[in-house]
Amino acid sequence: MKHVILGAGPAGVIAAETIRKHAPADEIVLVGDEPEEPYSRMAIPYLLIGQIEPSGTHLRHAPDHFAQLRIERHSGAALRVDTAARQVLLADGNRHSFERLLIATGSSPATPPIPGIAGPGVHSCWTLADARSIMALAQPGARVVQMGAGFIGCIILEALAARGVALSVVEMGDRMVPRMMGPTAGGMIKAWCEAKGVKVFTGARVEAIEREAGAAMKVKLSSGAVLDADLVISATGVRPNIGFLADSGIRCAAGVLTDERLQTNVGGIYAAGDCAEAFDVISGKAVVSAIQPNAADQARVAALNMVGKTSTLRGVTQINVLNTLGLVSASFGRWEGVPGGEHVEVTDHAAQRHLSLQFDGDRLVGCNAIGWTSHVGVMRGLVEGGIHLGTWKDRLLADPSLLMEAYLACAQGHAPAARA
Repeated sequence: MKHVILGAGPAGVIAAETIRKHAPADEIVLVGDEPEEPYSRMAIPYLLIGQIEPSGTHLRHAPDHFAQLRIERHSGAALRVDTAARQVLLADGNRHSFERLLIATGSSPATPPIPGIAGPGVHSCWTLADARSIMALAQPGARVVQMGAGFIGCIILEALAARGVALSVVEMGDRMVPRMMGPTAGGMIKAWCEAKGVKVFTGARVEAIEREAGAAMKVKLSSGAVLDADLVISATGVRPNIGFLADSGIRCAAGVLTDERLQTNVGGIYAAGDCAEAFDVISGKAVVSAIQPNAADQARVAALNMVGKTSTLRGVTQINVLNTLGLVSASFGRWEGVPGGEHVEVTDHAAQRHLSLQFDGDRLVGCNAIGWTSHVGVMRGLVEGGIHLGTWKDRLLADPSLLMEAYLACAQGHAPAARA
């Protein structure tokens, strides 16, 4: 059996290793579109801070790791998949035939169409090549404008602040991390960042980036403000790398549509990771959830099915835990609530603590939290477990801080002692 894996990120690497473990004699070809050793994008901020060397981003550190596993590696971008001929065409003209195919091509930055954004001094923070360019420019005191304050943007923000730059962040939404946090929580993160010396412009967008010879860039905002910049970072979101699948017959929506075994509508072709749209049992719909734990889970399930061992995906983890300049926030499940559901929240601005709980019937289906670091596991357990809370739902509506007690009583079958 010949397996071709498109994508040499975490999903691709884990899938290749899983296939080798369960199919010692099968042929495996791992195709990556960068001239780097397979690496983790999530490690790039640590590279920017200086905590690791470029080699520290590598997913596997033994120089002969893939050779020892007889995983054949190729470099090249996928151009087209011919499902009838069972072939993949690469941009360099090479072709790879397959019996089983895994699409694990990840995602790429969604760069907005802003005048001047394609010029020098503007970079995404997505690849090791991007990181090298950013490190050359983001020296202490450099004026840096970052577009985007979503989850990825806040991770980049942390790394830039650690480099001692003069940082301004521009976010189109009315708050920071708007796809992860509600208004109160997003506002608290903004206030925290501003107190740490970061200028934050919410409800604004970059309209143009202008340059004059020998001068700093001028970044013009929709609010009328003009920011001087030595470096502009574009962190305005990502989109799945699925364009090469046009006319292939493989069904795609936001990502590659898959079933519970991560198989597409074409037999023998699977998808995993940031490019895959997998079924989430909590929300009851197919979603793209671009976090590394999902990539790993999906890769293992897909790989097992590729070698004939039936395996199903238990669900898509919809969890984001973020440390923004020391302020820890978390988002779980359907944090924005559900139609007809109930909601409760409590906020202590002085203590930098906020908790928002969303219910569907007597189940906790989503939550936002700031400062509740010891309750992260409890929140995840209640949301992902779909635990019926019974009378504990009403107790949480009256006092959301009873999360731990509710979890022990309902999920563990252990009723805790009453509080004094």
